[in-house]
Amino acid sequence: MHLGFFTMPIHPVDKDWRLSLKEDREAFLLADELGFTEGYVGEHTTDKAENITSCIGFIAWIAAATRQIKLGTGTVNMPNAHPAAIAASIAMLDHMLDGRLIFGISPGGLLSDAEVFGNLEADRNAMFLEAINQVLRIWASEPPYDLRGNYWNISVQKTLIEEIGQGFIQRPLQQPHPPIVVTAVAPFSKGVTEAAARGWDPISANFLMPAWVKSHWPKYVEGCKRAGRPADPANWRVAKSVFVAKDAAVARAYATDPNGPYVYYYRSLFTKLKRGGRIELFKTRRDQPDDEVTLESICDKLIIHGTPESVADQLLAFQEETGPFGTLLYAGKDWKDRELGRQSMILMAEKVMPRVNAGAISSKAAE
Repeated sequence: MHLGFFTMPIHPVDKDWRLSLKEDREAFLLADELGFTEGYVGEHTTDKAENITSCIGFIAWIAAATRQIKLGTGTVNMPNAHPAAIAASIAMLDHMLDGRLIFGISPGGLLSDAEVFGNLEADRNAMFLEAINQVLRIWASEPPYDLRGNYWNISVQKTLIEEIGQGFIQRPLQQPHPPIVVTAVAPFSKGVTEAAARGWDPISANFLMPAWVKSHWPKYVEGCKRAGRPADPANWRVAKSVFVAKDAAVARAYATDPNGPYVYYYRSLFTKLKRGGRIELFKTRRDQPDDEVTLESICDKLIIHGTPESVADQLLAFQEETGPFGTLLYAGKDWKDRELGRQSMILMAEKVMPRVNAGAISSKAAE
């Protein structure tokens, strides 16, 4: 199992924006130094807590400071931008990273973003499909393009000057395009099947109950079968909220503190999803009454914390429940305590993952 990094992130709303951005940058540089294989960053335009407004802009900021980690948009919210702008920016970013880019895409989940961009009442899934199809067609074709859709029309027929390069939208370094991933946030996600059928791979969100994470694998297999491609667990990424400390009491106190970054993270998500009618994500069964879903029950089931030995055991138990997957994405949280935040990532890379992989090998050998 590889170790990656995924952050939305969610910071205290009154935190100095410069400090939170500096902290997020430092987390990615630390992940690169520790050998994390890939790292993803989310984006939202209208959120004080999730305050990275452009994952493309953030990745461009850290690109030259990283050396080996693959960096992913997590995700570009396709309905909220013009496909030509996305195609050009992603192509440039892939060149800036010398081919270390992973292209994460989604319809976008923050309702205030949808409202501000004028698509709150629109079919954002249809917009998402049109946008990504147009991006891929741009990269696969030559100008004048002349792409017609329900939401966007793309052409440079009137202004193309071929001999000097005017009217061309650049292509990515990776051909035909960077690897594409989609973040799955729904139980039994149909999107996972459709993505797999197109050669894309899934990330299971860190705020899904284990049973719903498990539900993604058969949907991935279904899509791969349709496309005639092997369903390889190595291509499945699963995000998880983890906090590791040298002392179990310290780990418990930090991860369960009502005013700490882990509970704050899930309090924010719980509020948004409950208000948006998506509380099902936090249920342990589909017929569970809404009033049984509490912040305490969510944190108890979704936050793994403890010493390296304990965390490794919990991750192996989690993997036993969900089935094997290729990359564990450590979900970034606010560094309320900078040293504990850094230490958790270091222990995760240096102490936990070797134990997890040794345990997985031992388990396989015992079969």
